[in-house]
Amino acid sequence: QVQLLESGGGLVQAGGSLRLSCAASGRTFSSYAMGWFRQAPGKEREFVAAINWNSRRKYYTDSVKGRFTISRDNAKNTGYLQMNSLKNEDTAVYYCAAGSAVGGTIGVYEYWGQGTQVTVSS
Repeated sequence: QVQLLESGGGLVQAGGSLRLSCAASGRTFSSYAMGWFRQAPGKEREFVAAINWNSRRKYYTDSVKGRFTISRDNAKNTGYLQMNSLKNEDTAVYYCAAGSAVGGTIGVYEYWGQGTQVTVSS
C-alpha cells in the first residue's frame, strides 16, 4: 500500500504560480511512477502530468506544456507539480497518483490521494 497526501493548493490570481506537493508513505515510493490528474466541477478527471520512477520520462497534457513542471524527490518520498502562468481553466481539484507504470490514463494508477483544490481567479 502507498498512501498519498497532496498539499499546496489554494486561491491564486490568473498568471500566478503554485507548487503542489504529494507526500508518499508506505511502500517504496521510488519504485512507482507518479501522475497528477485534475477534476473540474461537472467534468471528468483528466490527466495533467506524469513522471517515471527515476525522472527520466515526463509527460504532459498539451494544455499545460510550458507552464507546469512535474518532478520528484525519491529521497523525500515526495512528488511535485510546479504550476506557473495559471489560467482560470486550471481551476480544479488536483490529485496525485502512484502506479507501476507511467501513463496518462486513470487505470494505470493504483493509489490516489484525496486531492487539493486549486482556484484561479481573474
